[in-house]
Amino acid sequence: METTTIAITNDVKEKIKEFGNKGETYSEILKRIIESAKKRQLHDLLMSEENTVSIQKAIADAKKKYKNMESKSPQSFLIKKKK
Repeated sequence: METTTIAITNDVKEKIKEFGNKGETYSEILKRIIESAKKRQLHDLLMSEENTVSIQKAIADAKKKYKNMESKSPQSFLIKKKK
């Protein structure tokens, strides 16, 4: 695998080392940290309560929205094929 050099401060180097295990390269440590960060971002996105409604409100809204459909016959929902 091709490698590159990046400039970091000694302080950052030491902090990266704190995340490592014996014999692990900086590249391996950083890969693991990045994967962990990706999982955390996905978790935070999926578990965010921003722009959400409670299940109870969603059910109430759905019942209200589809209440008038109860009187329609099931055939009225069928898609008619073109001849």
